[in-house]
Amino acid sequence: MSFPLLTATAVLPAIGAIATAAVPAARRDAAKVLALLFSLATLVLAIVVLVRFDPDGDRYQLTESRSWIAEFGVRYELGVDGIAVALIALTALLIPFIILAGWHDADPLETGNKRWRPTQGFFALILAVEAMVIISFEATDVFLFYIFFEAMLIPMYFLIGGFGDRAHQHGEETAATQRSYAAVKFLLYNLAGGLIMLAAVIGLYVVAGNFSLTEIAEARANGSLDMATNTERWLFLGFFLAFAVKAPLWPLHTWLPNAMGEATTPVAVLITAVVDKVGTFAMLRFCLQLFPEASKWATPAILVLALISIIYGALLAVGQRDIKRLVAYASISHFGFIIMGIFAMTSQGQSGATLYMVNHGISTAALMLVAGFLISRRGSRLIADYGGVQKVAPVLAGTFLIGGLATLSLPGLAPFVSEFLVLAGTFSRYPVIGIIATFGIVLAALYTLVLYQRTMTGPVKPEVAAMPDLRARELLVVAPLIAVLIFLGVYPKPVTDIVDPAVKQTLSDVHEKDPQPEVEAAK
Repeated sequence: MSFPLLTATAVLPAIGAIATAAVPAARRDAAKVLALLFSLATLVLAIVVLVRFDPDGDRYQLTESRSWIAEFGVRYELGVDGIAVALIALTALLIPFIILAGWHDADPLETGNKRWRPTQGFFALILAVEAMVIISFEATDVFLFYIFFEAMLIPMYFLIGGFGDRAHQHGEETAATQRSYAAVKFLLYNLAGGLIMLAAVIGLYVVAGNFSLTEIAEARANGSLDMATNTERWLFLGFFLAFAVKAPLWPLHTWLPNAMGEATTPVAVLITAVVDKVGTFAMLRFCLQLFPEASKWATPAILVLALISIIYGALLAVGQRDIKRLVAYASISHFGFIIMGIFAMTSQGQSGATLYMVNHGISTAALMLVAGFLISRRGSRLIADYGGVQKVAPVLAGTFLIGGLATLSLPGLAPFVSEFLVLAGTFSRYPVIGIIATFGIVLAALYTLVLYQRTMTGPVKPEVAAMPDLRARELLVVAPLIAVLIFLGVYPKPVTDIVDPAVKQTLSDVHEKDPQPEVEAAK
């Protein structure tokens, strides 16, 4: 039997989570090192998956299949296409930087009542989330996917509610209340979506007789499984609503600013750069493959919702006074672009959307982590409490600027390529939607540059006059992310070569072809 590489890639961080949690509380530094080592080992396995994957080979590769709950036709089935491979690599790449960035975020609090914070628990929960996200990208059994899609909510709930941001303006008691509110809101929104999806999963089993994505998709393609139109649409909506909450798509987005604002900065990055990608990935893998006709039926409404997310998120980002909430609303806008690219039903749009998932993860991680380093120095998330930082901490300001420029999709940085592909792919089929969406780019430039101007330029405020520049550990976190942003900005081919064949197969699932140009090229 060949080595179960996909299982190992998901199980290794799970083992790391158990081992880290078992470290005695008095040896919290050992817990940090152990968690970092397990995350690096997982990255090595993800690289092996990336190397062994053949973009021109079978659709699903490195497959594993074992009987699990035979009475209900549930199997332990794993397999990866180019889209999944790219997102597994993104997840495995970001987790070590998240752990390094949060090195001191779970240290015991020095307060009057000396609240105890289990340092090893913080890092164990991060590794547990990584394991569940990776197996969600690998699962080709719908029931198996659903279990881990829901299970990741539990460690995320404790990360948000139990390890909150220390830079709070309203005291510890109020901060604890707001953390609890954010964690409960996150859990309730996502549980509600998950329960609706569970009903759809059961309905799919009643109709198809099994949970295998590959078997159901094949049966639909060859005509041996014929779903009634209304049945397919209801099942599609059950899946899509759960993914739209996770994504997050307007108007199901309101949990995200609360969660990102109250969580520690590394956990905020984990939410928007890693966990939320499961929602958009699942739209490509499950909605389009299982329910092609319903996907096309719902496309106009979904495009309108995506467009609202783009403009609404950007407008609210412009008006924010809190740095972390600004990045949260900017992410809502960016997820609008991703969903718009998916449902544009063009190869350019879907390639751009997949590339956008990767690039958004890296750019948001870079910007948010530098913002976290800034906030930890000043002890405030309010934009008005900063000014003149570039004069006292030029490296911090420079990295903050690059992260911001990536967020506004400056040419030469990775998000530009993906945003251009999404807009080009959308415009070719839905020109009005594409034109209106470009206003999101203008607003992104506005909120990013105003944020930089108010925090980094102008007179040096007394409170930041003694602010230290980035330290060695912080540079180790930020520098590789910026290097990847620049590399993929000028040479995105390594990622597009992996995802393009999978995108073409997904497009064929919904029986769509790229629109032909209205004007023929000159011969």
